[in-house]
Amino acid sequence: MGPDIPATSLRKFWTMLAHYHGQQEVLSELGRSLELSHTTIRNYLDVLTDFYMVRQLPPWSGNVKKRLVKSPKIYLRDTGLLHRLLQISNFESLMGHPVLGASWEGFVVENILRQLDDRWKYCYYRTHTQNEIDLALETPDNEIWVIEVKRSSTPKLSRRFHQACEDVRATKKWVITAGKDQYPLTDGVEVIGLQAFLGLKELKGDAKSHSGC
Repeated sequence: MGPDIPATSLRKFWTMLAHYHGQQEVLSELGRSLELSHTTIRNYLDVLTDFYMVRQLPPWSGNVKKRLVKSPKIYLRDTGLLHRLLQISNFESLMGHPVLGASWEGFVVENILRQLDDRWKYCYYRTHTQNEIDLALETPDNEIWVIEVKRSSTPKLSRRFHQACEDVRATKKWVITAGKDQYPLTDGVEVIGLQAFLGLKELKGDAKSHSGC
Protein backbone atom coordinates (compact mmCIF):
# COMPACT_ATOMS: atom_id res chain seq x y z
CA MET A 1 0.00 0.00 0.00
CA GLY A 2 3.05 2.29 0.08
CA PRO A 3 4.46 2.50 3.64
CA ASP A 4 7.73 0.60 4.06
CA ILE A 5 7.09 -1.22 7.35
CA PRO A 6 8.42 -4.74 7.99
CA ALA A 7 5.55 -7.19 8.39
CA THR A 8 6.95 -8.72 11.60
CA SER A 9 7.35 -5.32 13.24
CA LEU A 10 3.88 -4.25 12.19
CA ARG A 11 2.31 -7.43 13.61
CA LYS A 12 4.03 -6.80 16.95
CA PHE A 13 2.90 -3.19 16.85
CA TRP A 14 -0.71 -4.21 16.18
CA THR A 15 -0.63 -6.57 19.17
CA MET A 16 0.79 -3.86 21.43
CA LEU A 17 -1.90 -1.42 20.27
CA ALA A 18 -4.57 -3.99 21.11
CA HIS A 19 -3.32 -4.01 24.71
CA TYR A 20 -3.37 -0.17 24.78
CA HIS A 21 -6.88 0.05 23.29
CA GLY A 22 -8.80 2.84 25.02
CA GLN A 23 -5.75 4.21 26.81
CA GLN A 24 -3.71 7.37 26.39
CA GLU A 25 -0.94 7.13 23.83
CA VAL A 26 2.46 6.42 25.40
CA LEU A 27 4.98 6.32 22.57
CA SER A 28 7.95 5.77 24.86
CA GLU A 29 6.44 2.59 26.36
CA LEU A 30 5.55 1.23 22.93
CA GLY A 31 9.05 2.04 21.69
CA ARG A 32 10.74 0.23 24.57
CA SER A 33 8.56 -2.83 24.14
CA LEU A 34 9.30 -3.06 20.42
CA GLU A 35 12.90 -1.76 20.59
CA LEU A 36 12.02 1.03 18.18
CA SER A 37 12.57 4.77 18.38
CA HIS A 38 9.92 7.28 19.43
CA THR A 39 9.94 8.66 15.87
CA THR A 40 9.41 5.24 14.29
CA ILE A 41 6.50 4.46 16.63
CA ARG A 42 4.91 7.80 15.76
CA ASN A 43 5.28 7.02 12.05
CA TYR A 44 3.68 3.58 12.45
CA LEU A 45 0.77 5.05 14.41
CA ASP A 46 0.18 7.81 11.89
CA VAL A 47 0.24 5.33 8.99
CA LEU A 48 -2.44 3.17 10.61
CA THR A 49 -4.47 6.27 11.40
CA ASP A 50 -4.23 7.47 7.80
CA PHE A 51 -5.50 4.07 6.64
CA TYR A 52 -8.55 4.38 8.95
CA MET A 53 -7.49 1.38 11.03
CA VAL A 54 -6.60 3.25 14.22
CA ARG A 55 -8.38 6.24 15.72
CA GLN A 56 -6.49 8.79 17.80
CA LEU A 57 -9.13 10.53 19.90
CA PRO A 58 -7.79 14.02 20.67
CA PRO A 59 -7.74 15.47 24.19
CA TRP A 60 -9.83 18.45 25.24
CA SER A 61 -8.19 21.71 24.18
CA GLY A 62 -10.75 24.18 25.50
CA ASN A 63 -10.04 26.72 28.20
CA VAL A 64 -10.33 25.16 31.68
CA LYS A 65 -8.32 25.95 34.80
CA LYS A 66 -7.05 22.41 35.20
CA ARG A 67 -3.92 20.48 34.23
CA LEU A 68 -5.03 18.26 31.37
CA VAL A 69 -3.73 15.02 29.94
CA LYS A 70 -2.67 16.01 26.42
CA SER A 71 -1.97 12.69 24.70
CA PRO A 72 -4.64 11.23 22.40
CA LYS A 73 -6.46 8.03 23.30
CA ILE A 74 -5.86 5.08 21.00
CA TYR A 75 -8.60 2.83 19.62
CA LEU A 76 -8.52 0.07 17.03
CA ARG A 77 -11.48 1.07 14.90
CA ASP A 78 -12.50 -2.53 14.12
CA THR A 79 -13.38 -4.31 17.38
CA GLY A 80 -13.37 -7.66 15.57
CA LEU A 81 -9.70 -7.10 14.75
CA LEU A 82 -9.08 -6.07 18.36
CA HIS A 83 -10.57 -9.34 19.61
CA ARG A 84 -8.58 -11.38 17.09
CA LEU A 85 -5.29 -9.80 18.14
CA LEU A 86 -6.11 -10.55 21.77
CA GLN A 87 -7.07 -14.14 20.85
CA ILE A 88 -10.68 -13.71 21.98
CA SER A 89 -12.50 -16.29 19.90
CA ASN A 90 -16.08 -16.23 21.22
CA PHE A 91 -18.62 -14.20 23.16
CA GLU A 92 -18.11 -16.11 26.41
CA SER A 93 -14.37 -15.41 26.31
CA LEU A 94 -15.03 -11.74 25.70
CA MET A 95 -17.42 -11.51 28.67
CA GLY A 96 -14.67 -12.70 31.00
CA HIS A 97 -11.79 -10.75 29.46
CA PRO A 98 -10.26 -7.62 31.05
CA VAL A 99 -10.63 -5.74 27.74
CA LEU A 100 -14.44 -6.00 27.79
CA GLY A 101 -15.04 -2.48 29.05
CA ALA A 102 -12.49 -0.89 26.72
CA SER A 103 -13.83 -2.91 23.78
CA TRP A 104 -17.37 -1.64 24.41
CA GLU A 105 -16.11 1.92 24.85
CA GLY A 106 -14.25 1.81 21.53
CA PHE A 107 -17.28 0.31 19.77
CA VAL A 108 -19.54 3.06 21.10
CA VAL A 109 -17.10 5.87 20.31
CA GLU A 110 -16.51 4.64 16.77
CA ASN A 111 -20.21 4.23 15.99
CA ILE A 112 -20.99 7.74 17.24
CA LEU A 113 -18.14 9.49 15.45
CA ARG A 114 -18.90 7.77 12.14
CA GLN A 115 -22.38 9.25 12.23
CA LEU A 116 -21.50 12.89 12.98
CA ASP A 117 -21.31 15.45 10.22
CA ASP A 118 -18.45 17.92 9.88
CA ARG A 119 -20.15 20.60 11.98
CA TRP A 120 -19.46 18.60 15.14
CA LYS A 121 -16.24 18.48 17.13
CA TYR A 122 -15.17 15.67 19.41
CA CYS A 123 -12.54 14.78 22.01
CA TYR A 124 -12.11 13.19 25.44
CA TYR A 125 -11.44 15.01 28.69
CA ARG A 126 -9.07 14.00 31.48
CA THR A 127 -7.25 15.98 34.13
CA HIS A 128 -4.18 14.99 36.11
CA THR A 129 -6.51 14.52 39.11
CA GLN A 130 -8.46 11.89 37.11
CA ASN A 131 -11.58 13.92 36.34
CA GLU A 132 -12.60 12.21 33.12
CA ILE A 133 -15.17 12.13 30.31
CA ASP A 134 -15.00 9.28 27.80
CA LEU A 135 -16.31 11.40 24.92
CA ALA A 136 -17.16 15.09 24.68
CA LEU A 137 -19.08 16.44 21.68
CA GLU A 138 -19.41 20.08 20.69
CA THR A 139 -22.62 20.42 18.69
CA PRO A 140 -23.24 22.77 15.74
CA ASP A 141 -25.14 24.97 18.23
CA ASN A 142 -22.07 25.15 20.52
CA GLU A 143 -23.58 22.90 23.16
CA ILE A 144 -21.30 20.50 25.02
CA TRP A 145 -22.57 16.93 25.25
CA VAL A 146 -20.64 14.62 27.55
CA ILE A 147 -20.83 10.84 27.26
CA GLU A 148 -19.82 8.17 29.74
CA VAL A 149 -19.72 4.63 28.35
CA LYS A 150 -20.79 1.76 30.61
CA ARG A 151 -21.74 -1.83 29.80
CA SER A 152 -23.87 -2.19 32.91
CA SER A 153 -27.60 -1.53 32.59
CA THR A 154 -27.48 0.01 36.10
CA PRO A 155 -24.46 2.31 35.80
CA LYS A 156 -22.91 4.18 38.70
CA LEU A 157 -21.12 7.46 38.12
CA SER A 158 -18.16 8.73 40.09
CA ARG A 159 -17.69 12.16 41.65
CA ARG A 160 -14.87 12.70 39.12
CA PHE A 161 -17.28 12.39 36.21
CA HIS A 162 -19.58 15.02 37.73
CA GLN A 163 -16.61 17.30 38.40
CA ALA A 164 -15.47 16.91 34.78
CA CYS A 165 -18.97 17.88 33.62
CA GLU A 166 -18.67 21.07 35.66
CA ASP A 167 -15.20 21.73 34.25
CA VAL A 168 -16.43 21.70 30.64
CA ARG A 169 -19.83 23.27 31.43
CA ALA A 170 -21.73 20.35 29.98
CA THR A 171 -25.08 21.11 28.36
CA LYS A 172 -26.26 17.49 28.16
CA LYS A 173 -24.97 14.45 30.01
CA TRP A 174 -25.43 10.90 28.75
CA VAL A 175 -24.50 7.42 29.92
CA ILE A 176 -24.54 4.94 27.04
CA THR A 177 -25.08 1.34 28.12
CA ALA A 178 -25.35 -2.04 26.42
CA GLY A 179 -29.05 -2.22 27.30
CA LYS A 180 -32.15 -0.67 25.74
CA ASP A 181 -33.66 1.12 28.73
CA GLN A 182 -33.74 4.91 28.82
CA TYR A 183 -34.22 6.76 32.08
CA PRO A 184 -32.90 9.78 34.01
CA LEU A 185 -30.30 9.73 36.77
CA THR A 186 -29.49 12.55 39.17
CA ASP A 187 -27.86 15.84 38.13
CA GLY A 188 -29.41 15.87 34.66
CA VAL A 189 -27.75 12.64 33.45
CA GLU A 190 -29.72 10.47 31.02
CA VAL A 191 -29.10 6.72 30.62
CA ILE A 192 -29.64 5.51 27.05
CA GLY A 193 -28.78 2.53 24.85
CA LEU A 194 -26.40 2.94 21.92
CA GLN A 195 -29.02 2.31 19.23
CA ALA A 196 -31.39 4.88 20.74
CA PHE A 197 -28.59 7.43 21.05
CA LEU A 198 -27.60 6.98 17.40
CA GLY A 199 -31.24 7.59 16.50
CA LEU A 200 -31.35 11.07 18.06
CA LYS A 201 -32.41 13.58 15.44
CA GLU A 202 -29.60 15.98 16.41
CA LEU A 203 -26.98 13.47 15.23
CA LYS A 204 -28.24 13.10 11.68
CA GLY A 205 -25.95 14.33 8.92
CA ASP A 206 -24.31 13.29 5.66
CA ALA A 207 -20.70 14.52 5.84
CA LYS A 208 -18.12 12.80 8.01
CA SER A 209 -16.48 14.55 10.93
CA HIS A 210 -12.72 14.83 11.44
CA SER A 211 -12.46 17.59 14.03
CA GLY A 212 -11.04 17.69 17.54
CA CYS A 213 -12.42 19.86 20.32
